[in-house]
Amino acid sequence: MEKRNLRKERIGIVTSNKMQKSIVVAEVKKVKHPMYGKFVLKTKKYVAHDEKNDCNIGDTVKIMETRPISKSKCWRLVEVIERAK
Repeated sequence: MEKRNLRKERIGIVTSNKMQKSIVVAEVKKVKHPMYGKFVLKTKKYVAHDEKNDCNIGDTVKIMETRPISKSKCWRLVEVIERAK
């Protein structure tokens, strides 16, 4: 019996929910500059599948890697951690 690989999980903030059943999640990371040593903020955007359309802009969410759903969607919404105020 084959074991499935662990799927990656990311936590980010919803930046767009204008598409049907899709959201854009921005993940912000602090990384150290290789030469100068200063910490720099890096932002990566993920398009995720939101089956129930229950996310709003500003929500903090957890997304998980999944099979490709479309050209740019290969993440899905796991849970809404915190609602926008």
